[in-house]
Amino acid sequence: MIPPKRPIRRSRRYPAAPQLRERYLIGALCVLTLSALLAPALPAAAWHIPHFVDSRTWLGVPNAGDVLSNLAFLAMGVWGSERIRARHDAPVGASWFFVGLILTCLGSGFYHLDPDMPQRLVADRLGMAVAFAGFLGIAASERISVRAGEAVLVLMMVAGLLAAWVARENLTPWVVVQFGGMALAVGLALTRPRPGALGVQLGGVIFFYVLAKLFELGDALIFEATGHIVSGHTLKHVAAALAAWPVIRSLAPAGSAPCPH
Repeated sequence: MIPPKRPIRRSRRYPAAPQLRERYLIGALCVLTLSALLAPALPAAAWHIPHFVDSRTWLGVPNAGDVLSNLAFLAMGVWGSERIRARHDAPVGASWFFVGLILTCLGSGFYHLDPDMPQRLVADRLGMAVAFAGFLGIAASERISVRAGEAVLVLMMVAGLLAAWVARENLTPWVVVQFGGMALAVGLALTRPRPGALGVQLGGVIFFYVLAKLFELGDALIFEATGHIVSGHTLKHVAAALAAWPVIRSLAPAGSAPCPH
């Protein structure tokens, strides 16, 4: 007698995938937390570089290139905020990302008016912390789950603001938040988007971030190469602001969607 066939069990791999990714995310956040708390302290005074190569005044604005280039953050922040108003499916953290860009414009502009005052760096970093937390919230919600995005947004917001404040004396937590957080973003960018994700091109955001860092490192070199037209640090601000473009692009208005009343 032929035994009856057993029913085929469907694989539960895909339903379990978000939970597995969440566990990996928790592990990565634990590593970052321990690194920020246990790594050797980096004295802030030893790493602060108060001089930027382009110190020219224009229209009465000192260090005009590095100050006025921050308007790019304002433009992208306002543009992105307007895009979100027309969408109801924006990823977690998007609103805070654009708010952070606006705050970065204010904080960085304030710092570059007088970069010889290192205490002004706090204002610069606070805006960056908000924008960075928003981006990581976007990345986690796009690649893992909405609740993962919400958790990462809150945790990185708190960690970033605290690190920005502590960086007045100890740079280690800020370095961990900035570079460790970007390593986390790269890992998320290499992960397949979750079903229903908006489709933000995380790789594009990371590309402009890396480009901004390269411009920052080549501040004097670029200034000389362009015949003193523009410095690397000025271009850094523009490139960092353009990192918002892939997010804004994903928030393009739906063509035939009816307007809610």
